[in-house]
Amino acid sequence: MANKSLADVFVDGAKKGWNIGVNSLLPNVLMAFALIQVLKVTGLLDVLGKVFAPVMAIFGLPGQAVMVLISAWLSMGGGVGVAASLYSQGILNNTHVTILLPAIILMGAQIQYMGRLLGTAGVQPRFYPMLFGICIVNALIAMLIMRFFA
Repeated sequence: MANKSLADVFVDGAKKGWNIGVNSLLPNVLMAFALIQVLKVTGLLDVLGKVFAPVMAIFGLPGQAVMVLISAWLSMGGGVGVAASLYSQGILNNTHVTILLPAIILMGAQIQYMGRLLGTAGVQPRFYPMLFGICIVNALIAMLIMRFFA
């Protein structure tokens, strides 16, 4: 195998990055935007906002921000997409997004990783709730900390 030039390595990396973006990230972000639009049109976004307002207020967030957390739990790209959609609609502001970003990262895509990582590593399903719980608690702590620094 011949040594590749720097340009060849760069182009190969760019192709791989493009494929990841188009095949993995973009569908999740589009799904998130579509989900928020469906919830907004049906009025469910307002209902969820009212139901979760007291809990999300602990973190200095509007009730609708719960959709960011739920989406992030399913897919990190989805969580980012929901946050971007709510931001573009004026429901979230810069401070809200700053509070939410660490939570998206700390608990992002647990459902996807359950099959991809925990299942293939042979982790017994009885440990899943504890592993998920640790990530969720870390995310909640991060949001509390960010509330006071954002």
